[in-house]
Amino acid sequence: MNGLKSFNARRLSVAGFSFLFAYILSFQFEGQVLYSLLDLRGTDAGHYILTAIIAHFVGLFTCGLFVKSQAAAKSMMLGGMGLCLAATVPFFFPLPALWMGGLIVSGYFSGCAVAAWGFFLRTFTPKNERMKSCADVLIYSNLLMIAVNVVAINRSNFIGLGLSALCLVIGMVFIWMLPLEQEEQIKNKTHGGTKKPLMLLCLFVFIITINSGLMYQVINPAFEHLTGLASWYWAAPYIVALAIMRNLPMKAKRSRILYIGMAMIMGAFISFMLLERNTSDYLIVDTLMLGACGIFDLFWWSILGEMLDYSDNPSQTFGIGLSANVFGVLCGGVLGMTVTSIGLAGAEVAVIALTVVCVTLVMLPPLNHQLVLLLKSHAYLAAYDNMSQSQQTDIVRQIKTLDPLTVREQEVLQMILSGKSNREIAGALFISENTVKTHARSIFSKYDVSSRAELISTLLKNQTVG
Repeated sequence: MNGLKSFNARRLSVAGFSFLFAYILSFQFEGQVLYSLLDLRGTDAGHYILTAIIAHFVGLFTCGLFVKSQAAAKSMMLGGMGLCLAATVPFFFPLPALWMGGLIVSGYFSGCAVAAWGFFLRTFTPKNERMKSCADVLIYSNLLMIAVNVVAINRSNFIGLGLSALCLVIGMVFIWMLPLEQEEQIKNKTHGGTKKPLMLLCLFVFIITINSGLMYQVINPAFEHLTGLASWYWAAPYIVALAIMRNLPMKAKRSRILYIGMAMIMGAFISFMLLERNTSDYLIVDTLMLGACGIFDLFWWSILGEMLDYSDNPSQTFGIGLSANVFGVLCGGVLGMTVTSIGLAGAEVAVIALTVVCVTLVMLPPLNHQLVLLLKSHAYLAAYDNMSQSQQTDIVRQIKTLDPLTVREQEVLQMILSGKSNREIAGALFISENTVKTHARSIFSKYDVSSRAELISTLLKNQTVG
């Protein structure tokens, strides 16, 4: 009975977030509805779009400062979506003085609502299913966005805006129906911090998504004469890539697919340089670019999903992680606007984008390796924490070292495996942090590893508790 209740809550959570995200994609975050409305009014869209993205980034980044419980997350999602709905109303009227304020309000609170959903992703979706939940919300929200775009572009801008607002209303209903009673079951599941892996992930996401910003500012305008086709095909390759990734076997090496994504981005920009601007060329460029975006988006969304179990505040982890994506789009957009304003040819812009891709390719292997090690170390530390004292001692004894550990090094090692920081170890053993670092370097050398994460992986990978 509890399993069925949790499954239904998961479906409500996914549905509510999908409708919220559909609103963001179709209107607030560089959505076609917003573009078409600004164009209809003869307004320069650049400043409006930039303002909305910045507000959304700030909302994602700061939400965790004041949303620290599941109840607060639910209130934030409902209140934030309600404020987004109110901020959308001025766009039905020729009131440009209110539009900028509306985008700031909707941008900020939509960002907060997205970040707050981290609590529900952790609560209602088991860890090994979070990639599927992330894929589902991305697929469903993009399908809804396509439907809204088609109506807005081919029928009426205002009907499209109304559908975007309706998505908010429906999403609020689903979120309102979510239960809260399961929060107590997960309070003690967190172990250790996620600062370092989150910083690595943010760096990785930021560098890759600069290309998305360039795409919005450079590739999209080149095919603006194909608006009808773009209204429905634009996100189709993205959805297909998500569906393929979602249904891969659990044992599949998803990290290898990242390289396919990098090759697709490179192919998209090379094609953009070499091809013309007709329908078939658009299909090639968009398929390669958006297919790659689907691969990368699901990769880091699913990693963020894994991190939630090791975070005291899921909304903070989820929000900061996704804010790196938005910041990358923002910087890429500014870069694209800059090179466009100084009159660089499309081929030259594509070369700049390819340079960014090449830098990313160089960084991908070490970043991915470090992320895997750090996430494993969190999982192994949680398992270690549940072991008896004798089991913990056996682990240290079973793994051979190049040289025997001293008594003090054994004490430091036990504390490292308990997830303590250098400062905490220093305080417990009444020694300086520099002395702890010296002991740690000696331990790393004797186990032939180069970092804490690698040490924990080496010692505990075969000892996890089932």
